Amino acid sequence: MSQPEVSLPPSAAEQPTLEVRGLCTSFYTRAGVLPAVRDLSLRVQPGRILGLVGESGSGKSVTGFSILGLVDEPGRISGGQVLFKGRDLTKLSGSQLRALQGNRIAMIFQDPMMTLNPVLRVDTQMIEAVRAHRPLSKRDAREHASRTLALMGIASPEERLRAYPHQLSGGMRQRVAIAIALLHSPDLIIADEPTTALDVTIQAQILSEVQKLVREQGTSLIWITHDLSVVAGLADDVAVMYAGRIVEQGSVADVLDRPQHPYTQGLIDSLPSRNQRGQRLRQIPGMAPDLLSMPAGCAFAARCARASQACAQSPEPREVEPGRTVRCFHPGAAHAY
Repeated sequence: MSQPEVSLPPSAAEQPTLEVRGLCTSFYTRAGVLPAVRDLSLRVQPGRILGLVGESGSGKSVTGFSILGLVDEPGRISGGQVLFKGRDLTKLSGSQLRALQGNRIAMIFQDPMMTLNPVLRVDTQMIEAVRAHRPLSKRDAREHASRTLALMGIASPEERLRAYPHQLSGGMRQRVAIAIALLHSPDLIIADEPTTALDVTIQAQILSEVQKLVREQGTSLIWITHDLSVVAGLADDVAVMYAGRIVEQGSVADVLDRPQHPYTQGLIDSLPSRNQRGQRLRQIPGMAPDLLSMPAGCAFAARCARASQACAQSPEPREVEPGRTVRCFHPGAAHAY
């Protein structure tokens, strides 16, 4: 079943840039069907950042690829809608999707070399990206590329344009990849853990620049990550994923300060900042379920200290307050691991 409609606060009354309704994406393998994304619903408003958080294998990256229509065989979207400014992307042809990809919708990958061609100079790649969607001369396209690099805080942009990717540091390559995503001032950007491999200082600089650009341009951003500390400093809203489903979503302040789902609470309690010096880090016991043999009830029940007989059934998301949903039979209860 799809998630019920969620009432939003008055500030969110305008049409969202993206609204996903009951999205299901599965991988059809010889071993069986793997339900990577199950009945997922979310929305992102203009000029806001949504942090999509979860452990490895939770389905957050597959969600990003599904939204963009980039899921390859043996995976495919098996249900739901992906509404981009009211237009269902799952109904578009390949050529219609390509017209949006890299133009109105952009993706930033964890590895910048998935964006950058190692044998072409940066200027060649950026000019081609500009002219693929805008009728500009090479000179004008180059000037636009240089300005976009400068927006990302890149010093001496003309020098960077003349470089090959291997001549740039990892942090600089990621800045260039983000700049390419920003070339057409897209309405929506999906970023799949793009700063995970960078040192903390460079990561903080890039996050600050991205946040500033989102505010200035009114862009909607989905930032996929496993790092709650990044979400705390970057995002406006957060959706927590577990075993292919969103188990809790709401504003960052609400979810991180007053977590309602036991999984969210477990993630927060496992942060080093939440543990006193000298004490062992807390951890959520057990392992995430095998996607090939998902339990009939709550996927988190086997790891949850508050599980009850009710958890033998699959909980539906419930709205605990305006704009705040939790998929749990025991929201708000104290949880200890």
